[in-house]
Amino acid sequence: MMNLAGCRCLIVGGGPIAERKLRSLLQAGAEVTVVSPTFTAGILGLENRSDVMLKKQIYDPMIWGCHGEARYALVIAATNDSHVNQQIAQKANAQGLLVNIVDKPELSSFILPSVVRRGKLVITVSTGGASPSAARKIAKEIDKTYGDEYEIYLDFLSETRLLIQNQVQDKAARQRLFKEMLAWDLMRLIREGKFKDWKVKFDIALQGAAWMQTQEQGESELSSWSFINDLAARIGGGDE
Repeated sequence: MMNLAGCRCLIVGGGPIAERKLRSLLQAGAEVTVVSPTFTAGILGLENRSDVMLKKQIYDPMIWGCHGEARYALVIAATNDSHVNQQIAQKANAQGLLVNIVDKPELSSFILPSVVRRGKLVITVSTGGASPSAARKIAKEIDKTYGDEYEIYLDFLSETRLLIQNQVQDKAARQRLFKEMLAWDLMRLIREGKFKDWKVKFDIALQGAAWMQTQEQGESELSSWSFINDLAARIGGGDE
């Protein structure tokens, strides 16, 4: 996966495929220029965003090159003209740019997969160009399985993991704590709307733990989750 946050990208084409590619790039944090004589209503609806620039014109090689230097991190050719798409591929490859040709995966240097995002959770689906429609279908099925609760769950794991990394010096102890966290039935609490209250109690209990008061843990003060056994019992029993 490539970090596109803040990267400038170019899409040549203004149809439904171009719109899907545009939305995927925007989700990844890219700044996108879209070039086409016409645009879908969906693309036009994004025109006022600061990270979107629409150029209503036919393809011109000078659009994505400036004084011989590449202006974009990657280029996507999504026109309905295979000859134009091939021209874009040749010029991009000549300049060493990443290029995706939507109707010719063999001419592409990368494939933009279907993506399901839930905060820090990113699931990509690709058929290697064999069937983009199948990839989108599978992504929709995954989208139904992994709901918004995963964003809350992973934010909690990330926050707690960072705290443990800063506080627990022993690597084996850290790994044990991380593994034990995964056994907690937090997804049910999130889905039932009980996680927020549980999290308040968890934070209080965590800050009161002996091993959280110092970074020097002796053998008799090994870090563990035993101090929240009561909370764990409540998770299992369904109490608030």
